[in-house]
Amino acid sequence: MNTDRFLAGRHALVTGSTSGIGLGIARALARRGCSLTLNGFGDADAIETHRQELEQLADAPVAHHPADMSVPDDIEAMMHESAEARGQVDILVNNAGIQHVSPVASFPPERWDAIIAINLSSAFHTTRLALPSMVTAGWGRIVNVASAHALRASPFKAAYVAAKHGIAGLTKTVALETAEHGITVNAIAPGYVETPLVTGQVEDTARARGISEEAVLRDVMLLAQPTRRLVAIDEVAELAVYLCTPASASITGTVLPVDGGWTAK
Repeated sequence: MNTDRFLAGRHALVTGSTSGIGLGIARALARRGCSLTLNGFGDADAIETHRQELEQLADAPVAHHPADMSVPDDIEAMMHESAEARGQVDILVNNAGIQHVSPVASFPPERWDAIIAINLSSAFHTTRLALPSMVTAGWGRIVNVASAHALRASPFKAAYVAAKHGIAGLTKTVALETAEHGITVNAIAPGYVETPLVTGQVEDTARARGISEEAVLRDVMLLAQPTRRLVAIDEVAELAVYLCTPASASITGTVLPVDGGWTAK
């Protein structure tokens, strides 16, 4: 896809966008001229550096909101403040996510609750708040970052798999409700991507399975992906951008794997 600024004048809100896939998607949208609201935790200086970089790239305002995506009141405040400051949210990317790897019998209930809240419920809250203005405008794009685990299960990841399956169902339901309003709703289902979250999964999975981190990467993660390599962040980000183009107007309610062939098996 070329780098013309076809999204100039559009405002995108990307949750969990201070690192990893979310930051990659924010960067790809900025290259197309989007104004942005970033969201996420991290070092304040690093976040400000990213904000300034993206603002220069977009030649449009870029803000950061530190909403805790497990807290509905925080989410509502972020959505309202973002719309008031930069106009309605035209493009919503639900990307925020956390992970915990543990057998079900010893899975900490508080970790289950946190994963469901951040990985699934937060997408419901942002979506319900973004839709009214999208319907009024007759245009909107919602991109949910799911996972290959929205289509396949893995042991020791009960909460994450449950949440991502939920994201797939939410995506399809909202797509059906908005199909006549110029709004598309899709999910991207990456395999293992080279991000800090995956790095943490390697460590946790090694501990849960009692094997080395090298063995986890070689014999668990990349064994699942026939390409035998981690997915690049830009591969996910460019698909997110494509889903905002006029050419994708009839693509809605889909869960699109970017997984090196994992779910083809």
